Amino acid sequence: MEEKALPITKESLLEAVKALRNSPKRNFLQSIELLISLKDVDLKKPEFKINELIELPYSSTKPVKICIFATGELALKAKKAGADLVLGREEIEELGKDKKLARKIANEYDHFLAEAPLMPLIGKTIGHFLGPRVKMPVPVPPNVAIEDLITRYRKLIRVRIRDQPAIRCRIATEDMKDEEIAENAAAVISVIEGKLEKKMKNIKSIMLKTTMGSPVKVSLGKGED
Repeated sequence: MEEKALPITKESLLEAVKALRNSPKRNFLQSIELLISLKDVDLKKPEFKINELIELPYSSTKPVKICIFATGELALKAKKAGADLVLGREEIEELGKDKKLARKIANEYDHFLAEAPLMPLIGKTIGHFLGPRVKMPVPVPPNVAIEDLITRYRKLIRVRIRDQPAIRCRIATEDMKDEEIAENAAAVISVIEGKLEKKMKNIKSIMLKTTMGSPVKVSLGKGED
C-alpha cells in the first residue's frame, strides 16, 4: 500500500501555533518562522530552484522595509505613501562610490522598487550588491498608484531554496492572532506545494519557530492508497 500525503489542515497549523505560545517569553517582539524540509528533490534541476515572492494574507507588525528609486513626482508620492527610503539619481550615484553604505542598504531593506529609466544606472552602480541577494528592483509600472504598490509589497515575502532542500522564511510576529499566523503559514505552504513535482510527498517536515524558541513540528497527515 502506497503512503499518501494529505494536505496540511488549518487545525494542525493552529495546534502548532498554540504550542509556540508555551515558549518562554522574551523582552522583545519575536518573529515566527516557517521551516519546510524537502525530500526526493534534485536541486540541480531548474524546477526545484524555487525563488518566489509570496503575498501573505496578513502583514506582520515587524515592518517590511521598502526602498524606492525614483525622481520627480514619483519620488514625492513615494515619500507621502510611506516608503521607508526614497533615493534619486544623485543618491544612487553616490551609493556606487560608497560600498559600505550600499551593502548596508542592500541588507537592511526587504524590497526595492524603481522607476524604469533608473534601472540601467542601478544595475551599473549597485547591482552587484542587490543581485546576489535577489533584490534587484522591480520596475514601477507607469501611472501606478504607488501607495497601493507599497501596501502590497509590505505583505510579500521571498521564499527561496538555496543549496539545501529546505526553506526558511519569516511569516509573522508573536503578537499576531493564532488564526492569522496559521493562515500566513498555509499561504506559503500552498505555493511551495504547487511548485513541487510530487506535491506534499516532497515535503519531509514542516515546523514553526519563534526567534529564540525551539521548533514545533506541524502534524503531517498520512494515509494509504
